[in-house]
Amino acid sequence: MDEQKQIILIATPVMTQDRYAQLSGLTEGQVRGQIEKGHLPSLKIGRVRMVNIAALSQQALDQEDWQ
Repeated sequence: MDEQKQIILIATPVMTQDRYAQLSGLTEGQVRGQIEKGHLPSLKIGRVRMVNIAALSQQALDQEDWQ
């Protein structure tokens, strides 16, 4: 069976922690904790730490059980 890859267009590669919390249903504290533990990829832009949505999407696609 041929493996097919899908292209996913992301409108923005990063998102504020507040916005990610709103969309995911997590609290801002939970999002901060996940970033601190290394479970959520992030990057600092200026003084603001953003959730790296592009890296998170790539991690999900790279999972072995992703079909």
